Amino acid sequence: MKELVAIAEKIAARLIERRQTIAVAESSTGGLISAALLAVPGASAYFLGGAVVYTRDARRILADIPDEAMKGIRSASEPYAKLLASRIRQRFATDWGLSETGATGPAGNRYGDAAGHSCMGVAGGPEPTAMTLETGSADRLANMLVFAETALNFLLQNLSR
Repeated sequence: MKELVAIAEKIAARLIERRQTIAVAESSTGGLISAALLAVPGASAYFLGGAVVYTRDARRILADIPDEAMKGIRSASEPYAKLLASRIRQRFATDWGLSETGATGPAGNRYGDAAGHSCMGVAGGPEPTAMTLETGSADRLANMLVFAETALNFLLQNLSR
């Protein structure tokens, strides 16, 4: 967790300096991204909220993404990560939205992605952006931490542009 908080401190400094805010929608990281951002003193200046969007019901209720909006999009994909980041940003009316969706393990997901597959999305620049990570590992806890670290670093890169 210390590694995650170190990255979150850099994110916090940028957001506070710019007087910007963020909301997070995460899935397979189970709240680790939000926990890291909230571990930084003064988080209330930039962190407006977050959700663990782990199921279809959670997607509908917490992110307000109806099934119709998912036509042609599957979970644990870059298009979905972009949509989720954009939607959480809209729902909280923040400057930035960060999302993560994936398969931590020990098995893959029902879409055919192997354990260790994650997609992260950032909304806040001119266009939402996304990336995919493949760890090649079935270690659930290790994947959760690597997914969270990668998502935070991806956000930091986008904040640096």
